[in-house]
Amino acid sequence: MIEHYSFGRMMIDGQVHRRDLRLAGARVLPDWWRAEGHLCTLADLEAILEPAPAYLVVGTGASGNMRLAPGLEAALEARGVRLRAAPTAQAVTEYNAFLRDGVNVAGAFHLTC
Repeated sequence: MIEHYSFGRMMIDGQVHRRDLRLAGARVLPDWWRAEGHLCTLADLEAILEPAPAYLVVGTGASGNMRLAPGLEAALEARGVRLRAAPTAQAVTEYNAFLRDGVNVAGAFHLTC
């Protein structure tokens, strides 16, 4: 469960993270760097897609400045993964709601812009 998010800061299980991160099950993969900065591609997400979650929630930043690569949603759907992308505060709310409902969910979160 994500306990708190504010610009540039996310708290998970009492630990503060100040860099972008990915979540899959109980795993926290910190220091998430994308190959093309503010563009999220399928390759940037591979580490959290096996086994495939039912949903992938992507936090696109406080102002929603991170873009999704063209075709990303279709590529995820081909693997049976539904994509939910939103500015990070909203994405955190959705991610936590999926967890509370027992849904198999993974997350990728841009913490700043």
